[in-house]
Amino acid sequence: MENLESIKQNLSSELRRGTLLLMVLSALHEPQYGYSLIQYLDGIGMKVDQNTLYPLLRRLEKQELVDSEWVVGDSRPRRYYNINQNGSIIRSHLLKEWGNINQILIAQDQRLEKKNEKMD
Repeated sequence: MENLESIKQNLSSELRRGTLLLMVLSALHEPQYGYSLIQYLDGIGMKVDQNTLYPLLRRLEKQELVDSEWVVGDSRPRRYYNINQNGSIIRSHLLKEWGNINQILIAQDQRLEKKNEKMD
């Protein structure tokens, strides 16, 4: 059987993957290319592998939630991604959903704490 620390790490990874879509939509309020997005997310504490990010960006583009544009500058060409109006609507919806879920979890946790206090 796995030890508790290993289980915690695996479940935390699953939770983070589940929220990555919302994090990416929120991060694309200004155009970013893949590597800059990875750095941005890492800077706010959300580590993501490029093998996870790029398929997600392609899926978001296919769903018409983000737009992309190739930019040829001083260095090599880069594909910049930016949230569009549809993506903004979805982001707002998901943020409300997240808020509702968070409130439910907090209320549940408070009920459990009160129940445990009564048992002490």
